Amino acid sequence: MGKHEKLLAKLQNRPKDFTFQEVTTLLAGFGYALNQSGSGSRVKFEHEQYASIYMHKPHPLPVLKPYQLDVVIDTLKQEGLL
Repeated sequence: MGKHEKLLAKLQNRPKDFTFQEVTTLLAGFGYALNQSGSGSRVKFEHEQYASIYMHKPHPLPVLKPYQLDVVIDTLKQEGLL
């Protein structure tokens, strides 16, 4: 099982310790690119074919909030990637 598959399995279990770096790596495996336009913490993961995913970069800790995990999971399901 590769890193992408391990991160995907971890995401689907909705862990309380899923980090921003892990979601960035996972989405990059699906072809998403991180776009940090602007000066705030809002970021967008863009894909040529699939819907964009918007979120605020978590701080001060890099751990995603449960609703952010839900947004990622729901979008990936909607796009047929899960």
